[in-house]
Amino acid sequence: QVQLVESGGGLVQAGGSLRLSCAASGRTFSNYAMGWFRQAPGKEREFVAVISRSGYRTYYADSMKGRFTISRDNAKNTVYLQMNSLKPEDTAAYYCAASDSFGSRLPEYKYWGQGTQVTVSS
Repeated sequence: QVQLVESGGGLVQAGGSLRLSCAASGRTFSNYAMGWFRQAPGKEREFVAVISRSGYRTYYADSMKGRFTISRDNAKNTVYLQMNSLKPEDTAAYYCAASDSFGSRLPEYKYWGQGTQVTVSS
């Protein structure tokens, strides 16, 4: 089992920035690719970004490219999501998740955090 706890969400004005963190415990963190997903009210959960076990590879959803940056610190068992130039449409609950594979599909992810809310005001 891997336990994941997100933090760093909050209320920010459009154009602002937030950095989300996801702390992992349990099994070896570096064994897993880590992803971020988000879910807005009334919408399906969607992929945001993924980072490989080593941190050398990353992949983003098109709408996040150039604005969001995923990173990880395996020594601290933590994955981050730096979000810049935030827009009201980025408002959602953000979830981190762990996967055996480097992918963007929800079913690939075994373990999920409880989420942290990000609200972007216009």
